[in-house]
Amino acid sequence: MGLVLHVDGDRWRAHLRDLHTRQPGLVPVCKGNGYGFGLARLARKSAWLGVDTLAVGVYEEIEQVSSRFDGSILVMTPWRPFNPPPQDPRVIHTVGRLEDLTALVAHGRESGVRPRIVLERLTSMLRHGFTARGLRAAAEIVADGGVELEGVALHLPLAPPSAGSANVAEVERLMTDVVAAGLTGPAPIWVSHLSEAELDLLGARFPDFAFRPRIGTGLWLGDREALSVRATVLDSHPVERGDVFGYRGRSAARSGTILIVSGGTAHGIGLEAPTGEGSLRSRAASVARGGLDAAGLVRSPFTISGKQRLFAEPPHMQASMLFVPSGASVPEVGDEVPVRVRFTATDFDRVEIS
Repeated sequence: MGLVLHVDGDRWRAHLRDLHTRQPGLVPVCKGNGYGFGLARLARKSAWLGVDTLAVGVYEEIEQVSSRFDGSILVMTPWRPFNPPPQDPRVIHTVGRLEDLTALVAHGRESGVRPRIVLERLTSMLRHGFTARGLRAAAEIVADGGVELEGVALHLPLAPPSAGSANVAEVERLMTDVVAAGLTGPAPIWVSHLSEAELDLLGARFPDFAFRPRIGTGLWLGDREALSVRATVLDSHPVERGDVFGYRGRSAARSGTILIVSGGTAHGIGLEAPTGEGSLRSRAASVARGGLDAAGLVRSPFTISGKQRLFAEPPHMQASMLFVPSGASVPEVGDEVPVRVRFTATDFDRVEIS
């Protein structure tokens, strides 16, 4: 009973193995809620794949993966002096500011253990990283010792299909800065959001560099047919028009059934993040949803009799109340119903892998 992620284990594992085979140097990304699977499970699966490095988002996630994975751990959020000083020699720090690099060099010299780092080059995302001039200055500091350079990181935007190989063109420009900075050794280029074809193209154009793709969604959630989310029907109450129900004493607009299903705000149900879509169609859909919201009619992610049903009222912490109109088939208590979720924003009660 609860909100459960069901995984076709054979199919999921086959997808993980296949992607690992096709993507040499793969770095699994294990961050946040672990893409719905949990960080501990992803760390174990990374070890099972046999990769030498995994990536986490923030320093606080290291503890959840370090005891389950023996290789290196790349932290993608840049290190700052207010973070704990580096201790675990397996950790690779991302650095994107000269003052942070200087602090790490000083720490390395004081401790006698050189911190492992990647230098992040600022991309068109404008999130973290050095400018071209800053990268050259950083290369000079690295050359003086105190840290162990593990490569350069490029965190690229999610290029829409219409953009063609926009990310490839950007990487080519940024690689000019990497070479100009004197970073021409065997240290790899850690990249995000590049397709296999784009990686092959870049590998051919820059044969002296190894490109290491950091992949999260495409790895763990790449075969959606292997994953299904289902909620348990907890209760069912027939209502007539005008009957009162719910926390807020709402009245039923017509006859039907109030269905109580597992899954609420504690799981991430009913919590919506901006999609970032900018097309005219997506904007029109947003306006339409806003009109439904204003009328108290909000479509839920739960599917019953082939249709996504409306919330009867805003979801509760661990359960949701749905309205099923008269004439539609109503599931029995104990049945499971499909749920459409955003995996990176959902906490499941259980993950069942066959």
